[in-house]
Amino acid sequence: MAQGPNRMLDEFAKLMTDAAGVAQGARREVETAFRAQAERFLSDMDVVSREEHEAVKDMAVRALDKVEALEARLAKLEKPETGSKKGA
Repeated sequence: MAQGPNRMLDEFAKLMTDAAGVAQGARREVETAFRAQAERFLSDMDVVSREEHEAVKDMAVRALDKVEALEARLAKLEKPETGSKKGA
């Protein structure tokens, strides 16, 4: 009879361990399904990914740097012209 309750507790512990494993598996499946659905939803809304946003942001920064450099160059080139007009 001593083995009866121990065996019953062992079986119960095994059952609970199995149930916890099943619950974790179900949780992973739900998370995966939720992520997939969220990605489809965002895709349908034409929302950009963080990577795409960062890439475009970097391109814009480089373009603004070039614009500033060109504006400075243009200002330098125009400066002598305005000086020669005043002297004439």
